[in-house]
Amino acid sequence: MNMMTTLRGAAATGRGLIAVRAEAQPKAPVSIEALATAWETFKAKHEQEVTALKKGMGDVVITEEVERINAALTEIQTALDDQAKIQAAAKLGNGGVIGDIQADPEYTAAFKAHMRKGDRAPADIQAAMSKGTDSDGGYLAPIEWDRTIGEKLKRISPMRANSRVITISVAGFKKFFSDRNVGSGWVGETASRPATTTPQIGVLDFTPGELYANPAISQQLLDDAAVDLEQWLGSEVDTEFSRQEGIGFLSGDGVNKPYGILTYVTGAANAARHPYGAIKLMNSGDAAKVTTDGIIDMMYDLPSEFAAGAKLYMNRLSIGAVRKLKDAAGGYLWQPSMIEGQPSTLNATPIVEMPDMPLVAANNVAALYGDMEATYLVVDRVGIRVLRDPFTNKPFVHFYTTKRVGGGVHNPEPMRALKISA
Repeated sequence: MNMMTTLRGAAATGRGLIAVRAEAQPKAPVSIEALATAWETFKAKHEQEVTALKKGMGDVVITEEVERINAALTEIQTALDDQAKIQAAAKLGNGGVIGDIQADPEYTAAFKAHMRKGDRAPADIQAAMSKGTDSDGGYLAPIEWDRTIGEKLKRISPMRANSRVITISVAGFKKFFSDRNVGSGWVGETASRPATTTPQIGVLDFTPGELYANPAISQQLLDDAAVDLEQWLGSEVDTEFSRQEGIGFLSGDGVNKPYGILTYVTGAANAARHPYGAIKLMNSGDAAKVTTDGIIDMMYDLPSEFAAGAKLYMNRLSIGAVRKLKDAAGGYLWQPSMIEGQPSTLNATPIVEMPDMPLVAANNVAALYGDMEATYLVVDRVGIRVLRDPFTNKPFVHFYTTKRVGGGVHNPEPMRALKISA
């Protein structure tokens, strides 16, 4: 068995696992040793490619092999990251106590009964259910379901996991900003003190949009007591919600959805929306690719007070491209993590794979760098609501599930964006 076969076999368990479900654990887990082997193989083959190009003897076969190893390396790293997510997701839930909130067994039992049969609950449970009932027949998911789905979304969605998240119980959220225009000056002991400039207050609205999923299950399966409704509904909802959130938090236009962070970059649609200005845009240094100087210039342009929490956000193909970058001494900027659950780094900065980020191509914003928690705000309207619908698509019962969520930049200063441009 040759080296490429080994690498492909080790990477196979990670293919396509961008949104991992807890029940989708790979049968053959990938090891840190596989990652280390792939990295050493990549470096050796890439050095052959660079040497041949310097001599004017570029070899298509070597170049293709470098790309195959690079792809395998990406898949191994992704598989390791996914294994860490799966292990974390498996730990969610601890006997009905979620965080510091105690589950309500009466409410949960009544909710499950309603999902299975749609029957009215006994009077004593109906009273408990009234906490979640709505005039149109919708029910708030029990607190442990709501929290579990929220935690899974955090594990799956890189934007949610890295952003600041708040939960509100009203229709929207307003954040007040000072324009920092406070005047001052030096004066003598007895000199007059004229009035100085007074800061003005601006307001930003964060209004949640409504995110929905409408999974269906047959009535016969619902009648089967072996069906785990909590696991089934959670797995259907969290994967779809995470997909939609990933798009909305990055590029949403704010119409019934979040304001995406990429829309706040200089020259983008919401560049003028924030009182502090747009997210600063840096050029990569080449019209078609990422360069070492471009990456380093972007990192050092970020104010030092935000550097401690800074990470690099790119999609997996872009990560493959920057893996070839070297510093002035010939060392690779990218380094694999030798600790499971810890991210790989670029120039000692943690890398977060963001599937919906644009590719490395002319004029694309291919990378974000900075402190996402200090930059982006996710606003959750408390409660996931479920409406049981057994009529629309017989013999299937649909569970129309909604969650109100919004988002936007609450401070553009801790973030930089890299545009592929000379």
